[in-house]
Amino acid sequence: MYGTKLNRSLVIFAVAILASTDLAAQTDNPRFGVWQLQSDAPPPAINIMTYEPYGDGGMKITVASTNAEGRKSEWGYVTMFDGVFRPVTGQENSETAVEIVDERTTRILNKRNGRVNQIILNVLSEDGNTINNEYRRTNEDGTERVTHAVYKRVEGGGERISLGPPAPPLLVPIR
Repeated sequence: MYGTKLNRSLVIFAVAILASTDLAAQTDNPRFGVWQLQSDAPPPAINIMTYEPYGDGGMKITVASTNAEGRKSEWGYVTMFDGVFRPVTGQENSETAVEIVDERTTRILNKRNGRVNQIILNVLSEDGNTINNEYRRTNEDGTERVTHAVYKRVEGGGERISLGPPAPPLLVPIR
């Protein structure tokens, strides 16, 4: 009887440790949460990125935006940070791969119609409240364009902000 109770207690203890380890692994990525693009564009323009745990150590990224004319869109992808291209939902013929550069930097490769057309360096600030993105786009003629964007963590991060139903994707060539 004593041995059975001890074994049962050890099993319960082991399950509790494993569950807490799994929960910690899912919440230890400092990018998890909700981020808003810092922009001078007048309302209703807004861009919100949501980073959530996905699978075993991965992340689900959702971007919801409304442009200055009020047109809404939403797209997203999942990554395991392994450099493998995975489909982008909400953007036709698009795939994204993400790889870790260092503890605060990821490299995001965006492919459209089978061709990598954009590389993003995504850098998390030391205080964990700002993401700086450097976008490098290569046009079909080989010319490159570099732009930057800054995202700030939204207070109460982790909750999903909805901008309504997504609009159909707008396919515009990058120039």
